[in-house]
Amino acid sequence: MSWHWQSAAAIAAAVRSRAVSAVEVARAHLDRIASLDGKLHCYLRVDEKGALLQAAAVDAAVARGEDPGLLAGVPVGLKDLFVTAGLETTAASKILQGWIPVYDGTAVTRLKRAGAVLLGKLNMDEFAMGSSNENSAFGPVHNPWDLERVPGGSSGGSAAAVAAGLCAIALGTDTGGSIRQPATLSGVVGIKPTYGRVSRYGVVAFASSLDQVGPLARTVEDCALALEAIAGHDPQDATSIDAPVPRYRDQLGGDLSGLRVGVPEEYFAEGLDPKIATLVRAAIAELARLGARTVPISLPNSIHSLATYYLIAPAECSSNLARYDGVRYGLRIPAEGLGEMYQQTRAAGFGAEVKRRIMLGTYALRAGYYDAYYLRAQKVRALIKRDFDRAFSECDVIATPTSPVPAFRLGERTADPMAMYLADIYTISCNLAGLPGLSVPCGFVDGRLPTGLQLLGPPLGEEVVLRTAAAYQRTTRWHERRPPLATEGVA
Repeated sequence: MSWHWQSAAAIAAAVRSRAVSAVEVARAHLDRIASLDGKLHCYLRVDEKGALLQAAAVDAAVARGEDPGLLAGVPVGLKDLFVTAGLETTAASKILQGWIPVYDGTAVTRLKRAGAVLLGKLNMDEFAMGSSNENSAFGPVHNPWDLERVPGGSSGGSAAAVAAGLCAIALGTDTGGSIRQPATLSGVVGIKPTYGRVSRYGVVAFASSLDQVGPLARTVEDCALALEAIAGHDPQDATSIDAPVPRYRDQLGGDLSGLRVGVPEEYFAEGLDPKIATLVRAAIAELARLGARTVPISLPNSIHSLATYYLIAPAECSSNLARYDGVRYGLRIPAEGLGEMYQQTRAAGFGAEVKRRIMLGTYALRAGYYDAYYLRAQKVRALIKRDFDRAFSECDVIATPTSPVPAFRLGERTADPMAMYLADIYTISCNLAGLPGLSVPCGFVDGRLPTGLQLLGPPLGEEVVLRTAAAYQRTTRWHERRPPLATEGVA
């Protein structure tokens, strides 16, 4: 059996019943990575020894009659933003190259407790800044549906690895769409939970009021399992929500009778690829066929979301990345050269996009400019949140496109930062409002490039977006298509 195409739920069940060992499953995925990742560049480093030791521990627990955990033997990849004890963590940046943490982040710890087998660290845009995974200091990730195209970003390595069968689940982070946008361009499911639902402790920070951790997988059920494993209050994260975690996997059945689906026309305006608009509207029609009722809604301040985000996120990035000074973190500077070499070290360590955002953020936070830029952006952010509050008084879930375009060619937008930023135009407002959002595959542009339906829920509304997406996935089955790369190497 090809275990690299089995769902996480199926793998965990098979490991618990001894139909397969966790070591066999891990070995199958490690072999596939060795065979195919040279073409994709999803992994920055593979922890073969650590993965096999974790898998053996799961098998030993099963043999003793113990519960190995919710994700027993499930192979998981980690975006290289997650701090991992004894394993290099670089955030895909030269400035952190060689840094080996001495502790695991909370999400990593919870995955291990759930019996997951961690295969290694996945490629990403440097410090999570990008929409195409072309900003990695170690080279871009290639989309398994078309190797000449991007997988999306910044969690591009996570999305492409899941799509190509190089792991069953991957963890990513979403600051302005960096789970959902690569999920749609790579043809997988990705969920960004409510801000504070998953701990950010042990995650390299980009923009602290926006960053959120979430899973990517090939099925909604697998995303639900992973989210259940990593969610929950963490006293080490001051923004963590102290609320019970539902059994998300138990909320996925039934039809959508009585569900109110809000459709904002602002998300179907100029700039949306007509072919994607057709596929997304067909997906919304399918939700109606399943019993939902569509409701027209308006999110008038969403037109300001891009400008708002690109003031708030760079400002917070400028503050967070100040620690990479070559003394506490980053490339080491000899003590006698601190004053002279400080700027040279940062210039050599950071890539162009990171430096661009640091400069934008530093400018917005300057004395005399704070009120005009950062403070005003926060006020507009409140208006965006108010629009969503009003909309959710009229509907239960909101349906929109995830991306205005399918996967674009490598290098196509690198010379035009604004064109690159527009790739996140439909996902950013969700982060500004702190809401849960999910992307589920809803078809293929020209029959070959995947695209996705975005579902947004109210605060702590993960259950409704998961239930809606699961119902849609059961009747459409877009997730069962395999990329062309699936027929190569270890098939």
